[in-house]
Amino acid sequence: MSSNDRVIIFDTTLRDGEQSPGASMTGEEKLRIAKALERLKVDVIEAGFAIASPGDFAAVKAVADHIKDSTVCSLARAVDADIERAAEALAGANSGRIHTFIATSPIHMQYKLRMQPDQVVEQAVRAVTKARNLCADVEFSCEDAGRSEIDFLCRIIEAAIDAGARTINIPDTVGYAIPHQYAETIRLLLERIPNADKAVFSVHCHNDLGLAVANSLAAVVAGARQVECTINGLGERAGNAALEEIVMAIKTRQDLLDVHTRIETEHILSASRLVSGITGFPVQPNKAIVGANAFAHESGIHQDGVLKHRETYEIMSAQSVGWNANKMVMGKHSGRAAFRARLEELGIVLPGEGELNAAFARFKELADKKHEIFDEDLQALVSDTLAEDVQEHFKLVTLEVASKTGEVPDAKLVLNVDGNEQAASAQGSGPVDATFKAIESVANSGATLQLYSVNAITKGTDSQGEVTVRLEKGGRIVNGNGADTDIVVASAKAYLNALNLMQVGAKAHPQVAGV
Repeated sequence: MSSNDRVIIFDTTLRDGEQSPGASMTGEEKLRIAKALERLKVDVIEAGFAIASPGDFAAVKAVADHIKDSTVCSLARAVDADIERAAEALAGANSGRIHTFIATSPIHMQYKLRMQPDQVVEQAVRAVTKARNLCADVEFSCEDAGRSEIDFLCRIIEAAIDAGARTINIPDTVGYAIPHQYAETIRLLLERIPNADKAVFSVHCHNDLGLAVANSLAAVVAGARQVECTINGLGERAGNAALEEIVMAIKTRQDLLDVHTRIETEHILSASRLVSGITGFPVQPNKAIVGANAFAHESGIHQDGVLKHRETYEIMSAQSVGWNANKMVMGKHSGRAAFRARLEELGIVLPGEGELNAAFARFKELADKKHEIFDEDLQALVSDTLAEDVQEHFKLVTLEVASKTGEVPDAKLVLNVDGNEQAASAQGSGPVDATFKAIESVANSGATLQLYSVNAITKGTDSQGEVTVRLEKGGRIVNGNGADTDIVVASAKAYLNALNLMQVGAKAHPQVAGV
């Protein structure tokens, strides 16, 4: 295939994905996900919005400094300060990109920007020119392009390309587009813009009508050669186009699409699990490609057909996206070398020997509780270990819970608070409620519990429970995670992890503006 037959995969899990309420990630978590994306062979990683906060700047810089095989990108509004901050964060990148944008729809120009069309074009050109002087690779986005007038899009895009933009993004910012109509927009732009051949046209679709993937693929058929997407379809509101669905649709239906990506699809599942574990957003069982039931067959007719010939009911193999690819069973007799090797196969790279030793110690503890340890257990175990790297203002020392039919549940615990142990007890409507109340009697955080979620990591009654706790205080939202074979202990870990994250410097919500 020619170079024009390759679709560039632009992953924005770390930027637009983080704009999902409650999906905020630490800098260390962003770097772990970035490394998983690099392993997937993602072409462009949008690491964040550098000017949004000092934390976002540091995260973009860390990703730019460590990722070598993917282009690292920072979003920037079409203003000097944003562009300068993005360039500063990307200074250490092996390959960097500044992604600048401005709204182009009549409703956005009138009510949000309060600018005339001529002023918008002028500002776009000035922004692209400045970005191009600071970075060789510049992408320009027309925010709310899905509701923009075609004549104005042609005008501003031609000017942006002349100014030096080499990627032009046509986002369906509010998820309003329908596939045939969106494809026609792309086709018209490519046809009518005189210098369209000097840029790669990109699409960024939101899933408000459940059409993000369909719209993206329709645009590819019409000539778009970059798709902006996220792992698990993560993103604000109803989410973004799911990377795994875009990639596997292209791979499975090359007969119709006649394009390809460079994604190494066997790493899709591990990336999905990593993002799910870090954000606390579980993958629904019937989710395409990465859901637990994606390759499950219960119907007798289907089972019979698959046993006789897989392709009777499966259009792709489970192994092609990472399911059941590994047959190694980890258990209490597994050594440190096998543990390290399996983490590497899963794309998990720990910062140093100290973290590896801590994770291995947790692995041995877990192996005493359950006979077989699966990949999902290892992902949760590492997340739990690295969660302790957050400045631990609060740490669980002991926990005792009594829950008896006909009696009020009671929790007694000891917390280490900045080196000093404090005992507390409380009653609640259930063992978890009592535990949280006991913790709060010490912490007095003033935070509101917005989400409490429990998921069994693997099958069986000896499965670890992975708990996500979402706390809100003063408009700031954090997710805490914890895993243990004891659900109440996992819940306490998750709550304390969230409280510890609350102690870290506040970070502004990344949605300074939404592309």
